[in-house]
Amino acid sequence: MTKYRLLNNEELQSFEDEFVKYLVVNGIAADDWKKMLDEKPEAAQQIVDLFSDVVFEKIMRSAKFLQIKRKSYVQAIQCLEDKMVMVALSTKNPDLDLQSVDWTTIDYKEFEIHSAEKSYEGKREEELYKLTEIGYYISEGDLFKALMLAAVQD
Repeated sequence: MTKYRLLNNEELQSFEDEFVKYLVVNGIAADDWKKMLDEKPEAAQQIVDLFSDVVFEKIMRSAKFLQIKRKSYVQAIQCLEDKMVMVALSTKNPDLDLQSVDWTTIDYKEFEIHSAEKSYEGKREEELYKLTEIGYYISEGDLFKALMLAAVQD
């Protein structure tokens, strides 16, 4: 049973070199792989399942920040080893779309800023993955840093 979703064909193609190395490390030569695809598609699918897990595990392990932007709020999370540190900004102004705000020019006093910390309930990588499945995406942390500065200055 996989922990993460399967890589789609486009994603799998983008990891072609890594997949070839994965096959080699697992003792599967190119000819054996082709034969497996034809004769044992279930076994081949299981290898793709396991490779997908390896890829997502590596991506989630390296994730340091996540964020999500919606019309009325944005949220950024710093993903530490033992906990997540969250900062969010919201507005009740229906004319303002926080998805397209220039964060360097806004007056943060017009918004509500919230922050919180939360320990992981399960495995860190799996919790981060679940967040990406509901719309969060991995970031470099610029939004998190800007919102934290605003929270401190508030």
